[in-house]
Amino acid sequence: MAVERLLPTEESRELIELTRAVADKVLEPIVDRHEKSETYPAGVFATLGEAGLLSVPFPEEWGGAGQPYEVYLQMLEEIAARWAAIAVAVSVHSLSCHPLLAFGTEQQKQKWLPEMLGGNMIGAYSLSEPQAGSDAAALSCKAVPAEGGYRISGAKAWITHGGIADFYSLFARTNEGSKGITCFLVAGDTPGLSFGKPEDKMGLHAVPTTSAHYDDAFVASDRRIGVDGQGLQIAFSALDSGRLGIAAVAVGLAQAALDEAVSYAHERSTFGRKIIDHQGLGFLLADMAAAVDSARAMYLDAARRRDAGLSYSRQASVAKLIATDAAMKVTTDAVQVLGGYGYTRDFRVERYMREAKITQIFEGTNQIQRLVISRTLAAR
Repeated sequence: MAVERLLPTEESRELIELTRAVADKVLEPIVDRHEKSETYPAGVFATLGEAGLLSVPFPEEWGGAGQPYEVYLQMLEEIAARWAAIAVAVSVHSLSCHPLLAFGTEQQKQKWLPEMLGGNMIGAYSLSEPQAGSDAAALSCKAVPAEGGYRISGAKAWITHGGIADFYSLFARTNEGSKGITCFLVAGDTPGLSFGKPEDKMGLHAVPTTSAHYDDAFVASDRRIGVDGQGLQIAFSALDSGRLGIAAVAVGLAQAALDEAVSYAHERSTFGRKIIDHQGLGFLLADMAAAVDSARAMYLDAARRRDAGLSYSRQASVAKLIATDAAMKVTTDAVQVLGGYGYTRDFRVERYMREAKITQIFEGTNQIQRLVISRTLAAR
């Protein structure tokens, strides 16, 4: 069921219609096949790039669409309602472009940004490590100054699009302490950079998540983003936006599960009535709809604050927390609505439930979101 959206301009309405058309034509027909076979959908991101869907919130001067963040997130939700793995990868690509856009020099932007935003280069975000996830200040991957650049050694983990991306926004240690992290834009074909086998994940099977290994890999000085020691500032400046991206993905996933549950409830009959007409099940569907609508309102509120230049860090954490918890509950309830059929892989709600779980974990676990929210309250 198409969500009726309140959009700010005619241009934004056309963008959402374009997104729906591309998603229905390109993503919907192949999602089940690729998720079941765990194969990467080659060519999909080039198609999204050609349609302008990888650069929606970025400035027009660099080839972006210059749209408000609230429009970008609704576009992401539309993609997620068809294919969550692709929506997550689009969100991560935007996250990966942020360091260069916000902290790069004009020369660096001119050299790389147009291709990154045009879809010719797909990006990945490389912050986490095997022993440093939520505690980003504990990074141990090292970048040692060398003639003309840096020599990087160490391991990174949980990289969406790992081994496939054309560039990696890498955060590595150049000094001691929390102010000793530096950001680099690393080419995917850098000698000395290798990747582990894709993780055997519960969901999001079509897009690989891997570890990365740097074995004395040389990165030129012109690929350092910002100054030495600015890495955590750069990383954290992108995470609020990234959390909103995951919130939108979670809402799209929950909306898809709700739609399938409602459709099934209209078709299935028991005791002489459609099951949607039984109050017990009707009320369950009503709670699911309320959860989806509430989660959408939360991420839109945070996005509008961002667009207005207001502080939105707490609202981003609230949106991520509410939306991903809602996605987990709504997808679980959708399985319940379908009963035994919902527990089989013949119906998508089984996949939706598996995919919803990761939204509560990445871009900061929901326990971390509660920590962020509580700290803002304590600060006041």
